[in-house]
Amino acid sequence: MRVQIALVLTMAVLVCGENQEARADFQASTQDEASGVGSWGYAKYGDYIRPTAVEIPTVENTQTVDFSQRIIKDIQILFINDKGKSVDDKGQPIEARTQKKFIIGLLKLQSGQVFREDALQKDLQRLRRLESFDEVKGFFEEDASGVNIIYEIKERRFPSLSFGGGTSEDIGLYAKVGYEDANISGLNDRLSINLQLGGKGIEYNTQFTSPYRPGEPDRLGYSIKAFRTRDLSQTFNEDIKLANGDRVREGRFGGSVAVLGALDDWDTALGLNYTRISLRDRDYNVARVDRLGNPLSVSGTGIDDLFTVSFAISKDERDRRQNPTQGSIITLSTEQTIPIGLGNIFSNRVQGNYIQYVPVSLIGKEQSSDNPEMLAINLQLGTTIGEFPPADAFEIGGLNSVRGYGSGKVASGRNYGLASVEYRFPIRQWLGGVIFTDFASDFGSGKTVLGEPGELRGKPGSGFGYGVGVRAKSPLGLIRGDLGISDRGEVRFEVTTGQRF
Repeated sequence: MRVQIALVLTMAVLVCGENQEARADFQASTQDEASGVGSWGYAKYGDYIRPTAVEIPTVENTQTVDFSQRIIKDIQILFINDKGKSVDDKGQPIEARTQKKFIIGLLKLQSGQVFREDALQKDLQRLRRLESFDEVKGFFEEDASGVNIIYEIKERRFPSLSFGGGTSEDIGLYAKVGYEDANISGLNDRLSINLQLGGKGIEYNTQFTSPYRPGEPDRLGYSIKAFRTRDLSQTFNEDIKLANGDRVREGRFGGSVAVLGALDDWDTALGLNYTRISLRDRDYNVARVDRLGNPLSVSGTGIDDLFTVSFAISKDERDRRQNPTQGSIITLSTEQTIPIGLGNIFSNRVQGNYIQYVPVSLIGKEQSSDNPEMLAINLQLGTTIGEFPPADAFEIGGLNSVRGYGSGKVASGRNYGLASVEYRFPIRQWLGGVIFTDFASDFGSGKTVLGEPGELRGKPGSGFGYGVGVRAKSPLGLIRGDLGISDRGEVRFEVTTGQRF
C-alpha cells in the first residue's frame, strides 16, 4: 500500500474575505389596504406561488384585474455590505466597483418587457455565476400598474494577493506569489498573475480577460495569456529514465490570444495559440531520446512547436459559479495545429466535457448552502487525429482524474474517456463529505502514441478508483482532501483546493 500526501497551500493576505456563496430570495410586497395593492407569494430558488389575478374592491362593484401580462416598470440595483445593509452608518448608499449599467446589460428581463418568473430565475443565476459577486438577492414588487425588480448584490473583495511555497522533487525549494482581480473597471475584466521562483529559474502564468458583454452585442471580448512552466513529465515518468539516469523534465512556454463572443446561450472562444514543448534532464539540457532509444519528440530534437487555432463553445446553466448546487455546464472544443516550426506537426484535437449537478435528499439532513446534498456527475471524451508530440498525449490518473492512481499512471493515449460520480453531503455548515468513484480508459490507443510511452512503461490503459473525501470551507477557500483506492490496491491521500469538478 502506497500513501502519498500532496498539499497545496495558499495564504490570502490582502483584502481577501470569507467567500459566501450566492443565493436567491424572492419576495413580493405586503398588502397595502389603502391602495388596494395585492399581496404576492414568497419563494426561494424560484419556487413561486404564482398569482394570475386579484379582485380589487371599488365603491361601485368588484373589478377583476388580470396580471397574466405584467409589465416591468423599473429595475433597481442595490449593493449591500457584510451586514446585509444597502446604506452605511451615515445613511449613504453602499459604494461598489461594479457598474450598474453593466449588470443591467447582462439581464434578459428589461424595463418595458412582460415579467416572467422563469426569466427572473435565469437572470439571478446568471448574476450568481459572476466571479466578482459573493451574494445576489432578488425581490419583485407589483401592483396594478406593473412590476418593479430589485437586485441586492454583495461584491467579492478584489484585488487579492497570495503567497505560498514548498519543496519539489524537481526544483527543490520554491516560493510563489499571486495577484488576482476579477472586476477591473467595474466591468468584470479579470487579471491573474502567478509567479514561482525556485532554484531552477522563474515560472509564470498570467492572463487578462475582458469578457463578452451581452449588453454590448457589437463588441467582442478578448483574452491574452502567457506562461512558462517546468515539471517532471507525466508521460515519461520514473519507470523509464534518460541515458544518464535522470528523470525526464518537461518544459513549456508560450501564449495565446482569443476572441470571445456568444451564440444564443452559448459562449464562444476563437483562439490563436503557441506552445513550445521541450524534454530535458535534471540540469535542463535538452534530451532527444530516453535510455531505450525511444524518441521524446516528433522533431527528433527533443523540442516540438505547436501553433494552433482553437474554437470552443460552452453552455453554463449552473445556479452559481462557486460550489454550485444544481444545473449543468457543457464544453466542446477543437484545436487544429498549423504545420510550422520544429516538428512540422499537423493534427486536430477534439474534446468534450459535461458536468451535471443533481440535488438529492437521502439523509434528510437540513440542507446547507455551503455543502448541499447532491449527486455530481462528470463525463469527458477526447481524441487527437494526426501526429502529435508524445508529451501532449492524454494523461489519465491522478487527483483530478482517476483518484487512487498517481498522476498519469493509468494511460498516455491518443483517445480517452472519463466518468466520475460523487455523492456530496453535509456534515456541518462548514464541512461536507464525499463518496466518489472514477473510471477512465484510453480505448487501447496507447500503442498509437509516438514511442509508445504508455505501453513501454506498463501503464494499464484503463483504471478504476473509489474512495471518500472531505470538503472544508476556510478563509483560504474550499479545502479538498480525498482518500482514493485504485483497482490495483494502491491507496493515496491527497489534499488540494476546490472541488474535483
